Amino acid sequence: MDNPRFHTRQTTFRQLETFLEVAERLNVTEAARALHLAQPSVSTQIAKLEKALGMKLFEQLGKRLYLTDAGSEVQSGAQEIFDALNRLEMSLAKLNGLTVGRLRLGAVTTAKYLVPRLLGPFCSQYPQVEVQLNIANRSEVIRRLENNRDDLYVFSQPPKNLDLVSIPLAENPLVVIAPAGHRFTGKRISWEQIAAEPFLSREPGSGTRLAIEQHFAQFGWSLKPQMTIESNEAIKESVAAALGIAILSRHTLIHTAPGNLVELDVVGFPIPNRWYLVSWRTKNPSPVAQAFATFVDDKGELAVPELPQ
Repeated sequence: MDNPRFHTRQTTFRQLETFLEVAERLNVTEAARALHLAQPSVSTQIAKLEKALGMKLFEQLGKRLYLTDAGSEVQSGAQEIFDALNRLEMSLAKLNGLTVGRLRLGAVTTAKYLVPRLLGPFCSQYPQVEVQLNIANRSEVIRRLENNRDDLYVFSQPPKNLDLVSIPLAENPLVVIAPAGHRFTGKRISWEQIAAEPFLSREPGSGTRLAIEQHFAQFGWSLKPQMTIESNEAIKESVAAALGIAILSRHTLIHTAPGNLVELDVVGFPIPNRWYLVSWRTKNPSPVAQAFATFVDDKGELAVPELPQ
């Protein structure tokens, strides 16, 4: 009888690396692009891996690709292998007084305006660190957190049901924005005065939406969006086109073209909010992850940007 361990040892690191990319994206074309390989090369590596293991790792239903049960097991095991190799590389480098290796960050979409302000000086101080930044919506980042896919995570609303450690990064005030020339520009107004305006909002479950709902509950205000949009950029463009008003993080307004949007002076705003660097309390951090967490903690909270004038 064949020893099943023999089959797993016939696999190569290249096959496993390719498999992980496909398993992450469930799309061969996107995985090939990420790996800088031709699509047939990726398909060939997956076929060789499946042949070595004697099991199908993916199944295709319609146009969608899914992991089989075996594929899920291989994904978990392969990730452990590469995590162990990364830890070994970093530990050996630490013996030489170096901080090298890969830092994997998972961040919610609005954090893409904040995280580069942290990574810039960090990468200057540690130029031998490779950063893998994974930007996704809140539900996807929570899934990555639950599956232990990254070293650290950035949230404005960290999950409350998990045993996490959170380091404050910056205040993340949520402000009311309107198109330039709005009739309430420059006036002190109440939410009741503006509640009849068409309201554009992020999707349910997003960190911004959760913070808004919690704030409105305190004041007894109602939240009835006329339009739900899963992109801050699309919301800003829609507001600038006079489709309505919105509540967004002031951080999202850094790159707004001057003159397109205004921040309205509404009683009860800004909604207080904050960004956090999050990790599992029980996880043993890699030297690179520890270096970044220490760097962020020592740096202190970043200043809140001003809306362009």
